[in-house]
Amino acid sequence: MTPSKFAVTGGIGSGKSAVCNMLKKRGFPVFSCDRINRALLEDAEYLKGLAALFPACFRKGKLDKTALAALVFSDKTALEALNGYAHPRIYERLKREMDAINAPCFAEVPLLFESGKSDLFDGTIVVLREREARIRSVIERDGLTREGAEARMKGQFDYDDPLPDGCFIMHNDGDEKALERAVDALLRTLRQHDLL
Repeated sequence: MTPSKFAVTGGIGSGKSAVCNMLKKRGFPVFSCDRINRALLEDAEYLKGLAALFPACFRKGKLDKTALAALVFSDKTALEALNGYAHPRIYERLKREMDAINAPCFAEVPLLFESGKSDLFDGTIVVLREREARIRSVIERDGLTREGAEARMKGQFDYDDPLPDGCFIMHNDGDEKALERAVDALLRTLRQHDLL
């Protein structure tokens, strides 16, 4: 039987990375779409395609990430174009990395529902957190204004909407110890379902 692969998703600022770090501490292989994206942004071929799509976001041949972020989070068409270019390449590499190990694993996937790639995984873990706490977290972490944080949230799946069937829900509304307990409870649930 092929070992299970799980996506860890949730809105920006929900605590996906914190959950993934705790899973890593418990000995599970953990992959990251953000890490793959950062690696692709060092790849000349990938950047060439990006420059063709967003020439105004390149200065002297170098990607201006701030300009690209400002563009895509204020223009839905530009965001769709970026996702249409980036997602297939990110998921192709993610699948290759996950398939290379013979053990249950987890992947931090920020835009899982938006990308329609849930079928790559045997289970989806959704990290939910109260909206104001998410905004505060994003402002603190990324140095954004409140408007900037809200613009990024607006471009994502609305986690107040009904979630797809079969998701495992984790609430991140307490402190770090409460999140540790939630991670351990999740692992017990996955074992009870014979998924680990």
